[in-house]
Amino acid sequence: MYNNWESLKGDCYGCHSCDLANGRTNLVFGVGNENAEVMFIGEGPGEQEDLQGEPFVGKSGQLLDKYLAAIDLDRNKNIYIANIVKCRPPHNRDPKEEEQEACIKWLKEQTRLIRPKIIVCLGRIAAQRLISPDFRVTKEHGTFINKNGFYMMGTYHPSALLRNPSQKPEAFEDFIALREKIKEICTRTY
Repeated sequence: MYNNWESLKGDCYGCHSCDLANGRTNLVFGVGNENAEVMFIGEGPGEQEDLQGEPFVGKSGQLLDKYLAAIDLDRNKNIYIANIVKCRPPHNRDPKEEEQEACIKWLKEQTRLIRPKIIVCLGRIAAQRLISPDFRVTKEHGTFINKNGFYMMGTYHPSALLRNPSQKPEAFEDFIALREKIKEICTRTY
């Protein structure tokens, strides 16, 4: 267990627990307010994230930022964004189970230090890992459950919305529901 961000980041940046580390340009630790009440978690970095060392900075990140702005959230002010795995899987494939296992300790420590009230899982991989192994984004998106002391919700991954724009209205409704949950249980996000 870590007591401060510097030690956690230092050890994470030196991690070679799985083969993903061998192909990374940059480790993608996370970004945002380290005291946030709301945490967003994706599956893993893509090409732009690997190049820049920050989560959700490519086209899907631009879309995420638009959704965040619509409900007065900002990655640099009042939320924190991280991923299940910190290194890019080759060709943006889904992270393998053993890669998730090797990396999940970093996310657990980030979550423990942040102590968010709400966790939003962006996409199937994150939702199945953190909410339930049989989570179906198309059927269960936007629904909050209380698990391990957190309110958790799964929603569409922004890259899925770029591939299937017809799902954007549903995703936007999830963000509206998130705003209402923040107003209900958070005291310093807005």
